[in-house]
Amino acid sequence: MDIDRLLVFAAAYFAVVILPGPAVTALLAQVLARGPGGTVSFIAGIAVGAVIWLSVAAAGLAAMAAAFAPVFVVIRYAGATYLLWLAWKLWTAPVQRLDAPSATSGDKGLFLTGLAINLGNPKAIVFFLALLPSVVDLGRLTPFAFAELAAVVVTIACGVFGAYTVLAIRARRLFTSVRAIRVVNRSSGIAVAGAAAAIATR
Repeated sequence: MDIDRLLVFAAAYFAVVILPGPAVTALLAQVLARGPGGTVSFIAGIAVGAVIWLSVAAAGLAAMAAAFAPVFVVIRYAGATYLLWLAWKLWTAPVQRLDAPSATSGDKGLFLTGLAINLGNPKAIVFFLALLPSVVDLGRLTPFAFAELAAVVVTIACGVFGAYTVLAIRARRLFTSVRAIRVVNRSSGIAVAGAAAAIATR
């Protein structure tokens, strides 16, 4: 694909991904309260969800996406329910030292959470459907060109969410007292609950 078009796509996608939303909120809350364990799986879920939406848009399957809208609604509510459960776990978590082994929600659970958040986000498909036709001729989109777009999506998603993870890890080190850790846990629970509400009400 022409490098100029690829850069336009990359810049637009980066601008969308870097804006804080439910996925960023959930990630930051998890890292602040539990540490970085499982974040790779969460980010992988986000990236896979983005590639799925890219595939739907590239294949011109907007009508199919609309037909299967109820499925994505179920996915959205399933993701929101899981986040609410995670919020409860964060709120009620016993206080532990930051150097102690951190409990996680499991790699599989966090992967599915990231995937559900992205697949349940109607703005994702709208973004790809609006952007792709202006960047590439979908009728002439080759497998190699699609692979380039997918690589851009995965690289940007992993890079942006990875950077947020690093920032959260550094911020977490500031909290050392029992009281501060309890505040972090409960604040993270509230943040995750808010992310769940944002997903459910979209």
